[in-house]
Amino acid sequence: MKIGVLGGTFDPVHSGHLKVAEEVTAGLNLDEVIFMPAGQPWLKADNLISPAEHRLEMVRLALSGKDNFKLSTMEIERAGPTYTVDTMAELERQLGPEDELFFILGWDNLTQLPQWYEPSRLIKLCQLVAVPRVGFPPPDLASLEAAIPGLSERVILLEKPRIDINASEIRQRVREGLSIRNLVPEAVEGYIKEHGLYAREQA
Repeated sequence: MKIGVLGGTFDPVHSGHLKVAEEVTAGLNLDEVIFMPAGQPWLKADNLISPAEHRLEMVRLALSGKDNFKLSTMEIERAGPTYTVDTMAELERQLGPEDELFFILGWDNLTQLPQWYEPSRLIKLCQLVAVPRVGFPPPDLASLEAAIPGLSERVILLEKPRIDINASEIRQRVREGLSIRNLVPEAVEGYIKEHGLYAREQA
């Protein structure tokens, strides 16, 4: 099987996440995509993020009826900082030898990869699939290859989809009482309203 992994805080999960998963699934002929909400991402250690139960439930609602999209609680259940390389290593142990892992990330995150924990080990565990982020230039693969030898052979650089939705903007709109319709799935919009999420200031 060809399995994609889409990680993030998902605070909240939004329509852009789903579009990315759909486009990558179609473009690379993936069998499934695992949505992997983060516990406490080490690169965001100083940021406040919503409680895990809310973020998990929003992803669960967003994926309802999408049989090839799965939710994993692996990173939520792991104590301490969340490192992608540990997650991919754990997934590799759980999967069969014929399974292939594809880690989906934005152009912006690929550019930051040299600052990640054990990036050289990460690229041995999975293929990286980098999708555009509006406002960010394409990654400089030559400089990334210099920092992480072998990376250029392990990354698939996509030109679409170009998603102009981000979670911080959604949170800001909620605080300001503005509509988030079409930015998040309808069930997620209802959950945010029901639980009063993002009504107060968050980092």
